[in-house]
Amino acid sequence: MNNRSTLVAQARETIGRGSQSFAMASKLFDRETRERAWLLYAWCRRCDDLADGQALGHDMSVVADPAARLAEIRAKTAAALAGDATGDSSFDALGLVARECAIPRHMIDDHIAGFALDAEGWVPETEADLVQYCHHVAGVVGMMMAMVMGVAPDDEATLVRARDLGLAFQLANIARDIGEDARNGRCYLPRAWLAGTGIDRDRLLDPAHRPALAELARRLAGRAADYEESARRGTAALPFRSAWAVLAAAGIYGDIARKVAAKGEAALDERVYTTRREKLGWLFKSWRQALNRRQYVPVS
Repeated sequence: MNNRSTLVAQARETIGRGSQSFAMASKLFDRETRERAWLLYAWCRRCDDLADGQALGHDMSVVADPAARLAEIRAKTAAALAGDATGDSSFDALGLVARECAIPRHMIDDHIAGFALDAEGWVPETEADLVQYCHHVAGVVGMMMAMVMGVAPDDEATLVRARDLGLAFQLANIARDIGEDARNGRCYLPRAWLAGTGIDRDRLLDPAHRPALAELARRLAGRAADYEESARRGTAALPFRSAWAVLAAAGIYGDIARKVAAKGEAALDERVYTTRREKLGWLFKSWRQALNRRQYVPVS
């Protein structure tokens, strides 16, 4: 098995290539928290790539045998948690950070349950179904990241706020990726929403549906904003540097949802992102917000 320094270095490379937003925000943590956040991210990124047939979050493709990919995720995760070498540094990274932070097994299994839903070709019927899916694939990741920051496993109030940040991120992702997902045979919009707007799920990219799809993307962005605000309230329980990193990530990633809402139909054709200048701007704004984290500061 790779030693800790090697796993940290590989995890750092993974986050740097997989998410510039999260990589930048992670630099605000103290060293120990930063390294542990990288280790957890590496596992999450690797699982997501295996499930979606992509590389570091890019170039999604149709997976020929999703059940086999899910079995691989489960087997390597179990081996890593048992302390065995897996031959995959991202899974070994999970084993290390789970031991160091006492991350509960049920949280890890809860995350894998989201990949199981995708493997089954699951489709949300209602908004509540969508939120539950987002909990699996991102909300529980927020909870695990909170534990990496030192939040106690019985601090339910703070963990719920951390979950909300994960929900905000995932809803922003779904809003941003409606077009890309549709081109890969996926749709995370609830059937009830589609029926209510007259959109045929099997003809999602029909030009006639574009105005209604753009409106649903705005609805998702609005839900993401609500969860982002909730998550910001939880930063009062965090040390300064952790609060700074969380608020920076919330602002940077929240801008994706805000841009999707602003771009309307154009967001269906292009991948929305935040610029480096915008990211740096949030580093300064979130520093001020972290200083005043005992008092809730709304997005501005």
